Amino acid sequence: MRTFFIVAMFIGSILDSAPGQAAKPATLVDLAKYTSPNREQILYEGAKKEGKIVWYTSLVPYKEIAKVFETKYPGVKVEAYRASGRDIAPRVLTETQTRRYLVDVVETTPGALMVLRDNKALLPYTSPYLANYPDDAKEDIAGGLVLWASDRESYIGVGYNKNVIRSADVPKDFEDLLKPALKDKMAINDDESSARLIGAMVKVKGEDFVRKLRGQDVVLQAVNSPGLNELIVTGEVPLSFTAFNTNIGHSAAKGAPVVWVPMDLVVANAGSAAVSPYAQHPHAAFLFVDFLLGPEGQKMLTEKFRYGSASKEYGSKRWYPEKGLSTPEYLERTKKWLKLITEITRK
Repeated sequence: MRTFFIVAMFIGSILDSAPGQAAKPATLVDLAKYTSPNREQILYEGAKKEGKIVWYTSLVPYKEIAKVFETKYPGVKVEAYRASGRDIAPRVLTETQTRRYLVDVVETTPGALMVLRDNKALLPYTSPYLANYPDDAKEDIAGGLVLWASDRESYIGVGYNKNVIRSADVPKDFEDLLKPALKDKMAINDDESSARLIGAMVKVKGEDFVRKLRGQDVVLQAVNSPGLNELIVTGEVPLSFTAFNTNIGHSAAKGAPVVWVPMDLVVANAGSAAVSPYAQHPHAAFLFVDFLLGPEGQKMLTEKFRYGSASKEYGSKRWYPEKGLSTPEYLERTKKWLKLITEITRK
């Protein structure tokens, strides 16, 4: 109870102060809202004294990203722990409850961040790069601060093997998924990402339309998203409407005969950067968040690792299914979307 009271007072003190002060930041509260021109210099000087940052992330290429950061900022080491969001959130909460404060920065998907938000385990902060990002890509809080901001995105749409699917049969929108030529040629999996795509379909076309897909003999594959991508590459799955552009893009770059196309509404699976209110290496934490959200980090994530950036327009209408929902509301919708998957597929 005492810990919760301290955190509440701590976050309140941040929200009561507007960002943009010129005085040299002396506390974590100051650093969280510091926006003066010498921000990078101040953060780097402090980070070198701290020596490292502890980073929990769902990013697969986390080792390469850490290396780029360490090269840019010599003297600041990155200690990374990589896991799925469903594993990261409990780990952070356990550490908080036991007062074993290890993590400085969390970079993971919305579901996990919503849980941490609800448990007061995230610190409101600012960054000079926040203005580059649309509101949907940030979890805004009072005082011009955010609890997180999207540093990378993957988009869910149709991925297909062009050696199996004729160009004339490639769907251009959700309605085209009902083409007779696509019957018995589609497959999806039953993870949260697929459920989010079903949610987009419900939003655009309604549940009755989704149930029509049952007549297309869509196969339910017991694999994760990378596994489904490999089945598309081999042609075992000719087409999936729950394919990630990043997975398809990596395979195409290696010569695989695969293509990704957006549908009416493109689901954004975002990874966002957040800071612990108990960060033991605060200068390094904010320096790292600025790196991820800034031009150099965004160039690295988009060009080298083929992620999308919320700061860019790609000609498709993006949708963030969790935006504006409480955690129970989002979980309930996800449950309904997963149920629809079982209704429209066969094993």
